[in-house]
Amino acid sequence: MGKFKRVCVFCGSHSGNKKIFSDAALDLGRQLVERKMDLVYGGGSFGLMGLVSRTVLDGGCHVLGVIPTALIPLEISGHAVGEVLIVSDMHERKAEMAKRADAFIALPGGYGTLEELLEMITWSQLGIHDKPVGLLNVDGYYDSLLGLFDKGVEEGFIKPCARNIVISAKNAQELIQRMEDFVPLHDQVAPSHSWIIEENNANL
Repeated sequence: MGKFKRVCVFCGSHSGNKKIFSDAALDLGRQLVERKMDLVYGGGSFGLMGLVSRTVLDGGCHVLGVIPTALIPLEISGHAVGEVLIVSDMHERKAEMAKRADAFIALPGGYGTLEELLEMITWSQLGIHDKPVGLLNVDGYYDSLLGLFDKGVEEGFIKPCARNIVISAKNAQELIQRMEDFVPLHDQVAPSHSWIIEENNANL
């Protein structure tokens, strides 16, 4: 059994141009199954999303896909994988995925994957959550992004302690292990309870 009950995976609705990306998605799915971890993801049946979700579902773990109505005809082909939660927009999609997961992992992907990843990193920095954020750096795909983070520290835009928010590894087994060992080291911009209060007030 792994430390996390549910893991949110951000990844592309395409498979990329190299077999190594598909292999990494399948391996991540198998690693989650081995640890009895359920999956929360973007709900698509294509690309890396489809590979991860089918692997987890076939392995006997629960799969929840969160998808906006507008993307259903674009990202789901035939039968959906596992349980599907249909939401109104991308903001609600990310909020539901974040709320329902104990940890986040990003596989290679495009703009959408990057946006989801960066929002979870930012939320950690702000103190909205204290969940581990992992980057599966397959075949050096994210080397440039990690280099940009290091540049942000060097130039004074990212605090050195906040650089530790991003956990990266080249394979799923190593990444999950690092995430299970993760202890937040950064100073949160605002305490988590203040965000909850603000959220409650907004709903009054």
